Amino acid sequence: MPRTLQIIVMMLAALTAAVPAQAERVRDLGSFQSVRSNQLTGYGIVVGLDGSGDDGFAYLTQAMRGTAGRFGLQLPPGVNPALKNAAAVMITADLPAFAKPGQRIDITVSTIGKASSLRGGMLIMAPLYGADGEIYVMAQGSLAVGGLGVEGADGSSLTVNVPTVGRIPDGGSVEREVASGFANDPILRWNLNRADFSTATRVRDAINQRFGDIASVEDGVTVALTLPPGVNARSSLMAEIEMVAIDPAEAVARVVVNSRTGTVVISSAVRLAPAAISHGSLVVRVEEAPMVVQPEAFSRGQTAVEPSSTISIDQPGAHIAMFAPAASLASVVDALNALGATPADLVAILEALKQAGSLQAEMVVI
Repeated sequence: MPRTLQIIVMMLAALTAAVPAQAERVRDLGSFQSVRSNQLTGYGIVVGLDGSGDDGFAYLTQAMRGTAGRFGLQLPPGVNPALKNAAAVMITADLPAFAKPGQRIDITVSTIGKASSLRGGMLIMAPLYGADGEIYVMAQGSLAVGGLGVEGADGSSLTVNVPTVGRIPDGGSVEREVASGFANDPILRWNLNRADFSTATRVRDAINQRFGDIASVEDGVTVALTLPPGVNARSSLMAEIEMVAIDPAEAVARVVVNSRTGTVVISSAVRLAPAAISHGSLVVRVEEAPMVVQPEAFSRGQTAVEPSSTISIDQPGAHIAMFAPAASLASVVDALNALGATPADLVAILEALKQAGSLQAEMVVI
């Protein structure tokens, strides 16, 4: 068996050991609805490039006219400057929860035209907008670019990483606070990272047991909390709620298959109905060994090539593995290990078991 498969099998088998449930903190299982980041986007111009800009890109020319107009400089009509040292870019950033005016955040800058590199460039002051169309951050600064692009006179080129994307640490200044309703909303909602009615119910019960009847389940994701008004009181209570420890429900039975790498991950909840698996392979080899035939001496014959083929068939003995009712992951791993299945074979076997109705799990292909 390949070394890689042996390691995978050992890791999967280790998951089947009887391990007591691990208590998790509420803060690790989800988050409060009001405590979230907000995505911002903007459009801007990077200048100071060493000839790697857009060079006459129509959107860049229009943006440069607007930028120059803000400083009282009007370009003559019909004049389209060749902007080899500038590039039109899109700017993105995440505005953290409770960010206040004057705080700084990191921003990411990406080209949208034919600029080949942003190395050495500087972003001219540009606004970043939220989903409501309001300006929340102003961005400006020198770019830090991790990529590198080099071109030769004969047209050859070499690119390392991505030189058309850069970051500006602390390049954005917060100008507007996002209203969250954290202080005055009568009900605050806590959301699970992954929907699970059992886990949501356990979170509700743990909170009510410790703080009184303040929590109720709205659906498989949300637990509604009735908290006293006021930032100070709510902050203290939410800090305590986040540290409450619960035993989350067992993960759903799921088999995840990466079709590109052949990686297969099986959760410990996977069970099998009664099934038998036969695993074998048929190998057909056709070998060609042409022979050169020489004519007899003093004959008028010509040298010829006589084909010679050898056909062989190799069919290793197929093995059959039988699974008892409700077989666990340990049984699956042990049986597939005994069959000598490779990762590709494992994927095919699991798909066949799913189609046969024996695999009691969700198949996810990524």
